[in-house]
Amino acid sequence: MESADGANEPGLRLGCVAFNQDSTSLALGTRAGYQLFSLTLVEELDCVHKSADTPGIYIAERLFSSSLVVVVSSNEPQRMHIYHFRKGTEICSYSYPHRILSIKLNRQRLVVCLQESIYIHNIKDMKLLQTLFNTPSNPSGLCALSVSQSSSYLAYPGSATDGEVIVYDTNSMSSLTKIPAHDSPLAALAFSASATNLASASERGTVIRVFSVPEGQRLFEFRRGMKRYVSINCLCFSPDGHFLCASSNTETVHVFKLDPLGPSGGDGAATWTAYVGKMFSAASSYLPAQVSGVMSQDRAFATAHLLSTGQRNVCTLVPIQKLLRLLVATADGQLFIYDVDPQDGGECRLAHSHRLTGVDDLMDLEGSKVSAQVSPSYAETAALPASSVVAATLTGYSEDGGAKKGEVIPEHEFATGPVRLDDENEFPPIGSCHCGTGSGQR
Repeated sequence: MESADGANEPGLRLGCVAFNQDSTSLALGTRAGYQLFSLTLVEELDCVHKSADTPGIYIAERLFSSSLVVVVSSNEPQRMHIYHFRKGTEICSYSYPHRILSIKLNRQRLVVCLQESIYIHNIKDMKLLQTLFNTPSNPSGLCALSVSQSSSYLAYPGSATDGEVIVYDTNSMSSLTKIPAHDSPLAALAFSASATNLASASERGTVIRVFSVPEGQRLFEFRRGMKRYVSINCLCFSPDGHFLCASSNTETVHVFKLDPLGPSGGDGAATWTAYVGKMFSAASSYLPAQVSGVMSQDRAFATAHLLSTGQRNVCTLVPIQKLLRLLVATADGQLFIYDVDPQDGGECRLAHSHRLTGVDDLMDLEGSKVSAQVSPSYAETAALPASSVVAATLTGYSEDGGAKKGEVIPEHEFATGPVRLDDENEFPPIGSCHCGTGSGQR
């Protein structure tokens, strides 16, 4: 499952809050450091790790349920640190020419997003595979990375003025398609777990669309609301791809059901909603484009209401204790768990709420001044043979450098099944690298 974007913008009380790729874990960045929680029970929240070594964390991303965690601190906003948290060791660190805005991981790739460039690394040896330079200005670092075993797709804004989406294959290092998703700039993106669907929302926040991947065909269109524009914070599919949740700066979290309208779709049972939708679709050819477009869009299948508004938040849908749950983590350090009725929908019942952190751990980043860290350019080492660069900086981590010492990361850890990175021969401490301007796609 696509990981939900962390709340990592200035002005937030938490540095970040982010679910991992399959929503089995939650990462928090705080004033003191970062924390990792396991999400296996509704009424109990297990803190599996707490670090106070690096303060002011505003990006914290865990690779599935492994021991690999990636963090960025406001003290060094241009440097990414990768840790094996169970051992308490640093695997490596990378510097970039500008502030890091977001980081995405799957079992094949690690993607670092800056405002006008994207860096794609091989996660097994952290070799820089490709740099996408001169991407449209992306001040929020918006991007999404699929987590399917069979593909590794990256979606990011193709324009700073409208809602075009570029879908890029990080395995073949080639663009797959460009999708004219919205008229206004993008605010949220999310892949389904199978990487066959891509959801998007614009800055207006009224319409959420779902497209097929890699074709880019529009499959679903959901209306979040008609009365006002809102800021969509997060989009996330359920693991089976049947539901899509959306949270915003309002008190309502929406859950949409991805079922074809009419008797031929889903379980074949025609409902009143399906009937009305079919009638609207049939009538759309006789109505003005704007009117027919609104009529053909579905409303939310289920909703949940938060206790407060205006808080930045992230949401996800995941089965916990054999029932589908809606999880919402807020920037003031709370986690709300709702029950979702997959058959009838409606209002979601609040099953439990958790306080994630104490008041002392909350951050106030609004007034903080982030000093730019000057890092050597990657171009300075670009003239050296690639093997020399990797061997010199990543000894014991790359497959070639670590094979003699038995430190190669087993292929099966990234091929299929859950990732387990607890072996003493995996992820040994290594040095640091610098990425910057140099050869890459423009």
